[in-house]
Amino acid sequence: MNRENGRRPDQLREVVADPTFLEQPHGMVLWSQGKTRVLCTAMVSEGVPRWLYRSGRGWLTAEYSLLPGSTGERTDREAARGKQGGRTVEIQRLIGRAVRGIVDFEALGERTVYLDCDVLQADGGTRCAAITGAYVAASRALERFGLSKALTGSVAAVSVGVVEGASLLDLDYSEDSNADVDFNVVMTGDGRLVEVQATAEKVPFDRARLNELLDLAESGIGELAQLQQQAIDIPIP
Repeated sequence: MNRENGRRPDQLREVVADPTFLEQPHGMVLWSQGKTRVLCTAMVSEGVPRWLYRSGRGWLTAEYSLLPGSTGERTDREAARGKQGGRTVEIQRLIGRAVRGIVDFEALGERTVYLDCDVLQADGGTRCAAITGAYVAASRALERFGLSKALTGSVAAVSVGVVEGASLLDLDYSEDSNADVDFNVVMTGDGRLVEVQATAEKVPFDRARLNELLDLAESGIGELAQLQQQAIDIPIP
């Protein structure tokens, strides 16, 4: 099938990572992947939730939101509705789980890392871009406080799927909305799986297709890990 901008089936969308877009957060990145743009910030605070008090261990938590103008139609602010939607809760829990998978909480000490991922523009893969950017923000925030040892590795996420019979990496909205099979794969930089969300949207898939899609995701995440490190290495202002 023909993809936008002539992308190959195994090719990521163009990634632009700006870790200096804001000055106030302890760590941040404006992560752009194709037309999807997510602003990820990280703040480190002394203290932990009550259930971790005096444990010597830290904590990391995440929040996620779609800004009103991020999609084709205005998205209401969830604060105006008085509660978060189920999709929001699911995604922010996923982001938290993903990044906690590579955190040494004893090395962090009794501190809390707050990750905030706000989608400025959505064109598919927002949860994956949020996870990938959240790691960059967390890494830069911890480095600022001399706590880089609290991270045991890297983590990133990418979507893969089957569209018109073809296995594709990093689906944009037009591809995702027409996919027969849709995966979100979260993986460490050294190739270990953190989470796989796999759905047969239209037709079931076999083990061979599963393996093909996981291999495709692994190659994409390997490339994303390099792009993450490039953003992390940019000097903190």
